[in-house]
Amino acid sequence: MQAFMDRDFLLSTEMARKLYHGVAVQCPIIDYHCHINPREIFEDRRYDTITQVWLGGDHYKWRLMRCAGVPERFITGDATDREKFQKWAEVIGRAAGNPLYHWSHLELQRYFGYHGLLNASTADAVWNLANEQLRGADFSVRGLIRRSGVELICTTDDPLDSLEWHRKLAADASFPTAVLPAWRPDKAMNLEKPAYLEYLAQLEAVSGVTIGSFAALKDALVRRMAFFHENRCRLSDHALSYAMYAPAGEPEIERIFADRLAGKPIGTADELAFKTAFLRFVAGEYRRLGWTMQLHYGCRRDNNPAMFDRLGPDTGYDCVDNHTPSAQLAALLGAMDEAGALPRTVLYSLNPNDNAAIDSVCGCFQNDEAVGRIQHGSAWWFNDHLQGMTEQLVSLANLGYLAGFVGMLTDSRSFLSYPRHEYFRRILCRVLGQWVEEGQFPDDWDTLSAIVRGVSYENAKRYFAFPA
Repeated sequence: MQAFMDRDFLLSTEMARKLYHGVAVQCPIIDYHCHINPREIFEDRRYDTITQVWLGGDHYKWRLMRCAGVPERFITGDATDREKFQKWAEVIGRAAGNPLYHWSHLELQRYFGYHGLLNASTADAVWNLANEQLRGADFSVRGLIRRSGVELICTTDDPLDSLEWHRKLAADASFPTAVLPAWRPDKAMNLEKPAYLEYLAQLEAVSGVTIGSFAALKDALVRRMAFFHENRCRLSDHALSYAMYAPAGEPEIERIFADRLAGKPIGTADELAFKTAFLRFVAGEYRRLGWTMQLHYGCRRDNNPAMFDRLGPDTGYDCVDNHTPSAQLAALLGAMDEAGALPRTVLYSLNPNDNAAIDSVCGCFQNDEAVGRIQHGSAWWFNDHLQGMTEQLVSLANLGYLAGFVGMLTDSRSFLSYPRHEYFRRILCRVLGQWVEEGQFPDDWDTLSAIVRGVSYENAKRYFAFPA
């Protein structure tokens, strides 16, 4: 029996252990997609308790606690930090098979040097140990980032954002980690939302463009993209329910936009046509600027209306959508490519059944512009566990080119989440090691180590073409 989460956790073969300890563990982290707050990095925020840094804003943990029957008071309510931590310890101690069990214990090991278990009976000792250490110099936000070996972070930013904190960080020579913005224009695209006209008014104010037409909206977005580009943005990100393709002519799109400006209801067909036109336009701009486009889809959000009204979005009430988008995804990318407007693109689906579809679509649009020009993004959200990551890696290897993969991201709101990269790298080495063990790939250290180094670090650095 292997010891619990020891040095060789998940590394089931000799080759896996050699690859991880000899290569992967030494690679810096490029966290090219996350949801952390750049202001907290600039101000070097400190935390009084482990509850603040661990449970505050982490809807993965909130969701698990609800599944275990914990009252909302101990999740997002007015219970004390100590009470919330106790409930979390009680739940995580029995969460066999959930990746949060692995992540939580990796974080306790890497940041707090605690190699025991977290459960109801150890909660008090872990609480005291963690809170004592949080007072140390290395436990500020910048200290945590530095200790984690993070070379670059891309946050998620609305076109309205002033990028004040990114500009201040860029001017701060004392902090070596690059913190770059990433363009997230969902609110400019989602014209069906009740607050859309209010958003357009804000976009007018920051862009200096009166938005009375779709053409004017495009002008406003181009101006904001130029501002983001000047501030070192090189990635965009879109949250889609699915990868729609409903083409329509420019006059029809202008009619749809005019209807929305007039306060008329927008039907589903018009919504999809507008969003298709929006995506095709911004994709061309991304290509012109040399940006990478990320498309996240396969998610149905905010499924509990009562709790949405109480807590708002991103609080743990989203689910996997089983819509299979391969035909429309291929048509969307094909239309962009035909127009010379398909940028480097990373595709993520929340539905693991889409793995083969994504990999087969990617293969239709690869060329010599970049290794893995169209990427199958890492196992996302409900899939970033042992089985989900393994399935994504195997599908990519089966139908594409694993050696060109840009690897892992945290997609997190927590500064303790960087061990997710370790978790991913262990799984990568596990998969490669098993193939060697079974005679599916040769015991070729030079090739295997180059693959691990590339997927862990070098491919992302090369692919995204971040500014120096």
